[in-house]
Amino acid sequence: MNGSRRLSSQEIADILRERIRAGDLKAGDRLPTQAELADEFGVERGTVRQALRALQEDGLLTNVSKGSPPRIAEPATPPGEPQPTMVALGPRLSEAFSAPHVRVDVVCHTSETLMLALSEPLRLIHEGRIRPESIDFRVLMPSRDIELAFPVLVDEEEDDPVHQRWLQMRNAQARVLQHNLHAVRSTHRIDVHIAFRAIPFTSPMKLYLLNGEEALLGYYMLTRREEEYESRTLEMYDALGSQSLLFSFLKRAGHRDAVFVEESQKWFDALWETITSDMTLS
Repeated sequence: MNGSRRLSSQEIADILRERIRAGDLKAGDRLPTQAELADEFGVERGTVRQALRALQEDGLLTNVSKGSPPRIAEPATPPGEPQPTMVALGPRLSEAFSAPHVRVDVVCHTSETLMLALSEPLRLIHEGRIRPESIDFRVLMPSRDIELAFPVLVDEEEDDPVHQRWLQMRNAQARVLQHNLHAVRSTHRIDVHIAFRAIPFTSPMKLYLLNGEEALLGYYMLTRREEEYESRTLEMYDALGSQSLLFSFLKRAGHRDAVFVEESQKWFDALWETITSDMTLS
């Protein structure tokens, strides 16, 4: 594209934006380096940097100015249109994992949704499409010793099988999550840390904090349902976490969102520090 007139940063941004719209560049793809783009368009690197910053502000790029070529971002959820947890969490985790140092803080009832959503960024790591230097997970879930607000039997019994079923699920899913992250550490030599701590209450909501830049908040939806467990049918009040609507708050979206992310992170950090020992998964 070299010629007598050099392209402006806006024109370069428009060309790259059209490549993304047309599907020539897809979510997760790396852009060429700034040097390669400068050579392609016949401009200085400063002009390329301005174009990339414009695309980042539009939410089309991630990992800009972090020492490696930026990536095409996952399509963002339109404002005012929260999505079910299972739909929304995977793409947001994948984008968070494009950072060199990944930090994920979670408050949840079990780690089932998190475990399933994590399969996408882990797949990208195994394929060599992303490679963070470190991954740090902190997960808060209800203590085994408290009386849960949910799930609970419709008709109370002295020996509560619903609580036992929940505890088995909590521990089994957490162990799978732990195993999958440790597998990344052993096969790709990524510095991985994951810790679980038990909170003395049933949280009415799930919260995901991604790299201190985004907060995803969803309230549990309670329902009355039946479930088979150890050769009997349990009628219970339970929460369907995967169907909870997740509301996204991005630091870069403006003052209100930035305050919510910062205060949520402070709340999580304070709660984490009040608990002195890690949760046992047995």
